[in-house]
Amino acid sequence: MKRGVILPAIVAMSLTATAPAPAPASAPPSASALQKRPNIVLLLADDWGFSDVGSFGSEIRTPNIDGLAAKGVRFSNFHVAGSCSPTRAMLQTGVGNHRAGLGNMPETIPPAHVGKPGYDTVLNGRVVTIAQLLRDADYRTYFTGKWHLGRTPAKLPHARGYDRAFALADAGADNFEDKPIHGLYDKADWTENGVPAALPRGYYSSTFIVDKAIDYIDGGRATGRPFFASINFLANHIPVQAPDAYIARYAEAYRGGWSIVRAARRQRAIDLGILPTAPMATMPDTKDWNALTPADRAAQAHAMAAYGAMAEAADHEIGRLVAHLKATGEYDNTIFVFLSDNGPEPTDPRNRLLNRLVLGTYYDFDPAHAGQRGTMTYIGASWASAAAAPLNGYKFTAYEGGLRVPLIIAWPGNPTIKPGRIAGSFAYVTDLPPTLLALAGLAPQGPRYHGRTVEPMTGTSLMPVLAGEAGPARDQPLGYELSGNAALFRGDYKLVRNLPPSGDGHWQLFDILHDPGETRDLARIDPARFQAMQSDYRAFAARDQVLPMPAGYTANQQINDNAFRHTALPRIKRAAPWLLLMLMLASLAGGIYWLVRRRRTRRR
Repeated sequence: MKRGVILPAIVAMSLTATAPAPAPASAPPSASALQKRPNIVLLLADDWGFSDVGSFGSEIRTPNIDGLAAKGVRFSNFHVAGSCSPTRAMLQTGVGNHRAGLGNMPETIPPAHVGKPGYDTVLNGRVVTIAQLLRDADYRTYFTGKWHLGRTPAKLPHARGYDRAFALADAGADNFEDKPIHGLYDKADWTENGVPAALPRGYYSSTFIVDKAIDYIDGGRATGRPFFASINFLANHIPVQAPDAYIARYAEAYRGGWSIVRAARRQRAIDLGILPTAPMATMPDTKDWNALTPADRAAQAHAMAAYGAMAEAADHEIGRLVAHLKATGEYDNTIFVFLSDNGPEPTDPRNRLLNRLVLGTYYDFDPAHAGQRGTMTYIGASWASAAAAPLNGYKFTAYEGGLRVPLIIAWPGNPTIKPGRIAGSFAYVTDLPPTLLALAGLAPQGPRYHGRTVEPMTGTSLMPVLAGEAGPARDQPLGYELSGNAALFRGDYKLVRNLPPSGDGHWQLFDILHDPGETRDLARIDPARFQAMQSDYRAFAARDQVLPMPAGYTANQQINDNAFRHTALPRIKRAAPWLLLMLMLASLAGGIYWLVRRRRTRRR
């Protein structure tokens, strides 16, 4: 759709009272038009699994997110990338991750791919952010929390369309203190409006990120202009940490183990209508809970208690934001979008001796202290299987557990959005920017922006779904790739390939509408479709210049290698002269000691 083209009939009929068509580019929007345009709040969780929200089947208390679900639409077949930065790039731009520059992340890219087209590892200059487009339409634009799309001044959110931004350039950081994930980064790279910034005393990440958003929103209220606030939580990225009061609420919740939680979540998801009654896969790396020692079971239960606590703490802060917008009269005319950037994190950061030695000097790993200040808590693959229930796979993989996440869109004051509905049609993260622009009465980004050629948005507006109609037809293939794990979606079917250790590198075919757990490979049963979708994938990979991964590549190993190369090795090089001097002094002292002893021996 070109700029200035009238919105589709369904949009025009359903939203005329609240989202007028944009004024011509030569004339600024009138004050009355701006007042009618909705505010937009984008709530992005980090590493939450498909069923981590109560209204998707979780035992975790998320009453405020569930309240938004009751006012809006839950999308049960919504997909993102398998890792954070590629999803964030698509969410900001409506453009596929390779074309936006995030063919891989700086933490997981192999050296051979660095600098190749589409492998910028930052949001490139060929895309336009939704913040830029909304600011052009006289929106106030704010960003708080995790950015992870570039760290130089020209790549930070303040330079990509956000009026005000307090952003973390890294994949994660400590949630209680101004310090990095040790072993991965030298410092926590926080900036405000592109300038290095320090965190306040008494900091907790979810609280601060919402506090800052409220400060920004209130600071611009007198202008009368609508706002767009992108609020990006660190919860539940490693290190999993939460205030003690929240952890205490889950002290007994996970003592039965991951298999019981996984089965219970599956049943609740079916009872809620989120998913059909369908088989559930058992992931090969899920351990036998009953085979663990009592001490190990207790340690695992403590870790998952911290995870549930961190999610509930984030939900509480969302509720505080919602209450504030109600108190200031902004709630009814605000669009709320909640989603996760990928599936749950299965990684064990202490998966090798060097990691254990390094992290042990910085963090408390006592299981009884899980989630508290000073710890680096993580849930591992077995609990990640429960967080993704009833799907197969988790973060990094291209299975549904890595790509399918909860999505909620609500506009409380707009009666045309059918409250409490569940939309089961396929949706993708690139659909969100054109949808939000349409809700604001604006057209999606085309191939030209301010006189230059850019990547056009490729997503499809979800407006008909929000208005209660069937989802848009998905007859055209949609390709995805990250770190060698890949998928091709077409209609109700998904072609998928996962490299070791999560897969064997062979393509599989699933009907993800009726078999969301990916339990029945249709490759041999439906060979014509299998071959056609492989052809579709090859066309996508050629168009987006997808590179094959080096032999033996795994994301986990590459994280370790890149961390050593970029963090540990520079420290070693800086320390080398001092180490050499110390060795020389030690050698000299040893030589002197040897001479003295030799002379004494001769005298005897």
